[in-house]
Amino acid sequence: MELTAKKIILGLLLVSDGRALTVRSLIDACALFGIKENNVRVTLTRLSADGLIEASSRGAYALGPPVLSLADQVATWQTMEQQLGPWHGGFVAVYTGTLTRSNRKALRQRERALEMCGLRELDPDLYVRPDNFQGGAEFIRQRLRALGMEAEAAVFAASDFDGERRERVAKLWDGRSLDAHYRKDQQRLEDWLGRYQMLEQEVAAREVYIMGAQAVRSLVFDPWLPAPMIDEAARHAYLETVKRFDDTGKALWDRRFQIRIGMPYMTEEQPTSGVLQ
Repeated sequence: MELTAKKIILGLLLVSDGRALTVRSLIDACALFGIKENNVRVTLTRLSADGLIEASSRGAYALGPPVLSLADQVATWQTMEQQLGPWHGGFVAVYTGTLTRSNRKALRQRERALEMCGLRELDPDLYVRPDNFQGGAEFIRQRLRALGMEAEAAVFAASDFDGERRERVAKLWDGRSLDAHYRKDQQRLEDWLGRYQMLEQEVAAREVYIMGAQAVRSLVFDPWLPAPMIDEAARHAYLETVKRFDDTGKALWDRRFQIRIGMPYMTEEQPTSGVLQ
């Protein structure tokens, strides 16, 4: 994962609970990854001009209004498990065939929203996911809109697929790979938690940032499938480890940079046009 000043600045602000971060703390944070001060200042100017961040006081920046809703949704990785309910075999479907494809910004936001809600394409423009959130279709509808998807999209409960579609639905998610990821990454994080106190402070701060960003991203984009599609116990154990890792990262970064944040969420793409791709 290539780290740029833009990714680091927006990643930190996305998980700062709406608080502003000082220019000096952002410069120091970027320096940890070999990014020079001039690069940081130029990036701050460009992000401000694009409306992604705004000056909250002299020498400090916070997220701009276009990104605040996304920041709220990113933060739900810690509580998403609490929104789950029993699964009775039904699905939530989203039809996007009536939506424009000529607006690239809207299309990027739509694709990100669908992925963050665990929806997969069953037929052209028809996306589905298990109906295992307590709020059902309404929960998914509201979350999609909060993530920037057009309100015109049809979101509804679906069941009684024909035999051929039932077979394809079952293959839209790879539960075995998810289970393997939960167990492998949990062990990776646990191993680091067991040795980080022996590391130099800057090395620990750098490693916890990179590892934490990867772990949080995996939960931000987790489909939150029900059993028997995945091992719910393995997912829960992984979630609890990521929370402890997050707490450790907060303490390390507060001690090193006086930045009180959760571990950053970063995408593989650079944030553009007011939202993360």
